[in-house]
Amino acid sequence: MNSPRTIRLSFDDNVVVAIDPADRGSSIAGFTVRDRIPRGHKMAIVPIREGEPIRKFGQIIGFAKTYIAPGEWVHEHNVGLHDFERDYAFCADARDDDVLPPEMRATFQGYRRASGKTGTRNYIGILTSVNCSASVARFAAMEVERSGILKDHPGIDGIVAIVHGTGCGHAAYGEGFDILRRTQWGYASHPNFAGVIMVGLGCEVFQIGRMKQEYGLTETETFRTLTIQETGGTRRTVQAIVEAVKDMLTVATKARRETRPASELVLALQCGGSDGYSGLTANPALGMASDLLVRHGGTSILSETPEIYGAEHLLTRRAATREVGEKLVSRIRWWEAYTARNGGEMNNNPSPGNKAGGLTTILEKSLGASAKGGRSTLRAVYEYAERITEHGFVYMDTPGYDPVAATGQVAGGANLIAFTTGRGSAFGCKPVPSLKLATNSDIYRRMIDDMDINCGDILDSVSLEDKGVEIFQSLLRVASGERTKSEELGYGDLEFVPWQVGAVM
Repeated sequence: MNSPRTIRLSFDDNVVVAIDPADRGSSIAGFTVRDRIPRGHKMAIVPIREGEPIRKFGQIIGFAKTYIAPGEWVHEHNVGLHDFERDYAFCADARDDDVLPPEMRATFQGYRRASGKTGTRNYIGILTSVNCSASVARFAAMEVERSGILKDHPGIDGIVAIVHGTGCGHAAYGEGFDILRRTQWGYASHPNFAGVIMVGLGCEVFQIGRMKQEYGLTETETFRTLTIQETGGTRRTVQAIVEAVKDMLTVATKARRETRPASELVLALQCGGSDGYSGLTANPALGMASDLLVRHGGTSILSETPEIYGAEHLLTRRAATREVGEKLVSRIRWWEAYTARNGGEMNNNPSPGNKAGGLTTILEKSLGASAKGGRSTLRAVYEYAERITEHGFVYMDTPGYDPVAATGQVAGGANLIAFTTGRGSAFGCKPVPSLKLATNSDIYRRMIDDMDINCGDILDSVSLEDKGVEIFQSLLRVASGERTKSEELGYGDLEFVPWQVGAVM
């Protein structure tokens, strides 16, 4: 019988990762296994004294709470976390990205919009300013679908009601309001929408008229607004929305895909349901694809600030300028204060599922999660839902909660999402297609209807470079109209979750 496989990720590591589960008494990495080691979990390969750092990826992921002998399982029961100094070394590893000349860049088939942006889908959206108009938006979307009119417009990807649970009961100024305003504007102007109707109740804090004034918006054949109170109640508002959709269909159906350069792609990098394989397979492979996109002139967005905590020093080293690096550190400090005043701590993450999959501390999770960002230079750091204007590898400050993070990235302009998962996340994000990458072959087979690409074969013989090329080519096909598994299943109607910051009153 073959010995269980393990991998040591760096010469400096004092643990190995079990690729296969190892029973107590078996022999792996030249040691007798003292405890059963589940797959994706860690085993000590040298004596680790109490208080000494645990190293994986060549980085500190925690500290021994007790003496750990070679062959012992290394996890929550014997690993703790405390603060320690990190060398931010701003810009030390920054370099000029090797961007291809325009004539050599990859292309895709996208929808060129009047705004100059390019869409990868052709939806009509019904946006809501407040939760009080959410049901009306859904009623209208269902009425359009029941009417069968969409059958006469095959070039339309569908009608989607973008509803949420906020919009009132909070201050009309300040951080929370600004976040909601940026998010709403980002969706209202997103290139994956051929047309948008925004509906409110009328008396809410988030006033549609104020947003129109602040962004200089006017009513057009592809942008309409109304409120339930002014229109005359639920039934009349539903009918008015349906009629507005019908008018937009005649315009939206004229949109045609055309050849566009990959430089117009904006890729949101996401991970959820991470496991001990995430930092070994899908995340670094996605990092390879991210670097490829940057090389072809495109943009990729790394996010989820609580899930790069402890790995931020690897990103500040790649910052294009000291200002960019310091902005990232300032967001880390904001999160430390935010969790403290809410009675939490940064190590509240990983989740129970992450821990069951082999991730012990937030530092370990973050080191694996940050691998999605590849090795390109960090060009900019953005606030949540802020419009992305830089090309290349950038960062957006978001929570780690996937729907909230993805909502911010899409509002910022992402027209593609690549989502890695080891435990098996079920996710979609209309109006943007989401490509699901499995970190291990078991979850790929078990959730075959949800997973688009298997990265588990990296543990066998496939190289990270080859998998990165496979992901990049898949992204181009999806951008050109190939449907992802989450789209086939119908995901995306309920995943619009703007980040709520501040008091709810």
